[in-house]
Amino acid sequence: MTQTNRQILLVEKPTGKLLPQNFKMAEAAIPEPKDGEVLLRVLYISLDAANRAWMQGATYRAAVEANTVMAGGAIAEVVKSNAPGFTPGDLVFADTGWQDYAVVRAKHLVKVPRIDPITNLLSVYGVAGLTAYFGLLNVGKPKAGETVVVSAAAGSVGSFVGQIAKIKGCRVVGIAGGKEKCNWLVSELGFDAAVDYKSEPVFKALKASAPNGIDVYFDNVGGDIFEACLPQMNQHGRISCCGAVSAYDGTPPAHGPRGVPGLIVVKRLIVQGFIFTDFNDQRDAAMADLQSWVKAGKIKVQEDIINGLENTPKALIGLLVGENRGKRMVKV
Repeated sequence: MTQTNRQILLVEKPTGKLLPQNFKMAEAAIPEPKDGEVLLRVLYISLDAANRAWMQGATYRAAVEANTVMAGGAIAEVVKSNAPGFTPGDLVFADTGWQDYAVVRAKHLVKVPRIDPITNLLSVYGVAGLTAYFGLLNVGKPKAGETVVVSAAAGSVGSFVGQIAKIKGCRVVGIAGGKEKCNWLVSELGFDAAVDYKSEPVFKALKASAPNGIDVYFDNVGGDIFEACLPQMNQHGRISCCGAVSAYDGTPPAHGPRGVPGLIVVKRLIVQGFIFTDFNDQRDAAMADLQSWVKAGKIKVQEDIINGLENTPKALIGLLVGENRGKRMVKV
């Protein structure tokens, strides 16, 4: 075990686009766990668009403040435990922050199995896969034969949403940025169509790709893309609101999506926000489904692994502009 704990601090909250100078590397002593706490060695840090939202203010968790360790979930290994139920060598998912070592109260840890590859614990069997599963099936409630549209479709959550929708017998249209990503969605992941928001008008392209309208829209971005989908929703359609990445980084949009609430009323839409922990009581069943689908080859897992704690800020900035394909994480 090294004698120091490297940490990435958020030294200044960004007022515009997130920049490398908003962060700095620091070193601290390795902390000691107290009663009820566990010392963890961080293995892989999850990078998510929500990391950026936490800098703006409180969400479903407290805001990240300046001059503190940048927050983030991770797969970590127990080094020392002062809490029953955890022993050295156990693997857990925890909000460790961006650092080599973290002390976390045992009640905030989720024990996870040791599988190969371990990175799947952050992708298909982690926040990304569970968010896709619950957001689509419990909130969107697709039926066979319906049309499902998902934005940020080549990202960590969206790529699983589309594949699960295909398993459920739906027509799936993904919205992504760039021809390469769109080709990947159709040729590799089995989407029926993909819309490249960078090169074609989204409303018109959606009309062509979903000629019978949209029954379920899984929204990861908000903004103009939400606005393009809304008038194409079928009556009694469902919109699963997972994120709003279009509003996380840089200048906030001048206005919200037009058609709210008018089209929601006229079309009798159900619009619901969620986070995956809302469905913790169903986690075991979700994991069993995901594992069976991966084993059967019905879900393909794409992971984008960046090496080195020092590269975490750059990796998050890249994720916010769509560099990644699939789940992005950092190997510490």
